[in-house]
Amino acid sequence: MGTTIAYDIEVAGFAWEEVDEITRGYLMNRARDEQEREAVPDRTALIPGLGKIIAIGMWNIEKDRGFVLLEGETAEQKEWERVPHSDIYRGTEEELLVRFWEIVDRKKPQLVSFNGRGYDGPILMIRSAQLGVKPSVNLLGYRYAIGQHCDLSEIFTFMGAWRERYSLDYWCRRFDVESPKGSIDGSQVARAYREGRIEEIGEYCLRDVRATGELYHKVKETLLPLFKS
Repeated sequence: MGTTIAYDIEVAGFAWEEVDEITRGYLMNRARDEQEREAVPDRTALIPGLGKIIAIGMWNIEKDRGFVLLEGETAEQKEWERVPHSDIYRGTEEELLVRFWEIVDRKKPQLVSFNGRGYDGPILMIRSAQLGVKPSVNLLGYRYAIGQHCDLSEIFTFMGAWRERYSLDYWCRRFDVESPKGSIDGSQVARAYREGRIEEIGEYCLRDVRATGELYHKVKETLLPLFKS
């Protein structure tokens, strides 16, 4: 039996004043209306190349065990008491990315995500390239195959045939999976990071990947066989 790993990332967007003037103007000009323009400075984490990856959560579905790569003073991997059945590794952003790609290369797992093709995968690969880290696999391979990367948000839209998209929390509630909702969500990560609540971010990230893994279990024998492996 192969290894199946759910993954998720947390990104702290760069402060608007740290973004160069030309880029700020370009992004403002791209906005379609005044409401979008007002939102741009608070949404840098969603823009490729304008955010720092501060946490990478991984959950081994077969072993039911988690691992979080979390920014901080470099320290060896150890058990993390904050989240049962999990380990933690602390390091610089570059060290976190190197470790992630090393794990993916060594284990060659089936990766599972929720919107990993739409966000986490591209951000991981682009940010790695910015820092001179070589990705070990293309996380956006052939879209209609789920053998290497199964994006559950794509499963629930039948690869885009159904245009409506719903959140991970929504689908967890539909399939009786404990909701990953907690004290923070993705929109609050940058603020929590600035406030030094880094371990809270790591816990939030692991909650998401654990829920993603449980949701995968719910559809593994029903919906997933309908798709090309």
